[in-house]
Amino acid sequence: MAEKPVEPVEPVEPVAPAAPVEPVASRRRSGWLVPLIAALVGSLVGGGLVALLQRDPNGRTIRYGRNSSVLVNPRDVQGVLAKVEPAVVSVRTEAFQRGGLFFNEVQRVRGAGTGMILSAGGDVLTNSHVVEGATTITVSLQGEKDPRPADLVSRDATTDIAVIRIRDAHDLPSVKLGDSDKLVVGDDVLAIGNALDLVGGPTVTRGIVSALNRTLGDDGSGERFTQLIQTDAAINNGNSGGPLVNTAGEVVGMNTVVIQSTGTGNSVQNIGFAISVNAIKPIVSELKGGKSPVRSTTFMGATLATLTDALKDRLGLATGSGVLVNDVVAASPAENAGLRSGDVIVKFDGQDVKEASAVVSAVQKHKPGDKVEVEYLRGNDKRNATVTLGSRQANSA
Repeated sequence: MAEKPVEPVEPVEPVAPAAPVEPVASRRRSGWLVPLIAALVGSLVGGGLVALLQRDPNGRTIRYGRNSSVLVNPRDVQGVLAKVEPAVVSVRTEAFQRGGLFFNEVQRVRGAGTGMILSAGGDVLTNSHVVEGATTITVSLQGEKDPRPADLVSRDATTDIAVIRIRDAHDLPSVKLGDSDKLVVGDDVLAIGNALDLVGGPTVTRGIVSALNRTLGDDGSGERFTQLIQTDAAINNGNSGGPLVNTAGEVVGMNTVVIQSTGTGNSVQNIGFAISVNAIKPIVSELKGGKSPVRSTTFMGATLATLTDALKDRLGLATGSGVLVNDVVAASPAENAGLRSGDVIVKFDGQDVKEASAVVSAVQKHKPGDKVEVEYLRGNDKRNATVTLGSRQANSA
């Protein structure tokens, strides 16, 4: 899924931290296995997520500003935890699958992840990959010895978001959802979760917002995450579905993905990703109602890269900034509109664009069939095109 004509963007493997509790069988972005580790210990079925980290070498994809969220001393951390920890739960799953030495042998597979309570009635937010394929789900609350049974309400594999419900629950503590749009790079954050399924309560790690609006994947094919918060707070196997919180004790993201080195198979240090809470809110509203959205991904069909000074020199371009079209998918909306590899997009849907992630995010805000105006350069000639966006199933190429 990583295509790289003009200047390759280094491919990385997103992994949702997952720590196997029992023998594992390879599955999708879940905690049951590697190489894709979904910050969890879960069990999934399907192909793994291999994506590109679209990053701006000039650092323009991230928003800088006055640091709005600073943890000054240990008491600050403890105060935040007092607000959030009671509503953070461990999620454990069990599934059965055929495999082993004999094709018809049925094996039991267990996984573990994290969730956060959304309502007094027991609605719990977690990652879709945490509960995918599970036949049994249990939830462990703070201070309770025995786990409680839970049921899947609905999940959306495309966005990796799920809601489960604790049976016969009432008067439970809940997290407060914040506003991820208010984050700036450098804000202090805490990551809380069921790391490695360790006994004795959740693990807490501290870090900062390292970058905003990160994109994993590409706009040409395969699965893709947008609007990700990058943090150096440690996100480990089992953390999938846990909260990333600000200094006010508000949830600003859901810990979901870590990057795995393609060379060593080890997780890269100090780079983890959380789905921004503002991207989660509208989807949760659907899922809590029991809807199971069969989503199509809005599709333009171009692999993009932020235009760097080095690329401008190589291509002999005079433009100050823009987004390079690395490659175009055959018969895609981009190709049908006349876009080619080597074109530089300078305006998309009426807005100046300076990084690839901005175009990807703009595409996803539209519906299939929408028409968007694109201003681009071919060499130093300015051109315009109307792209009629298409659709594809989330896991299709």
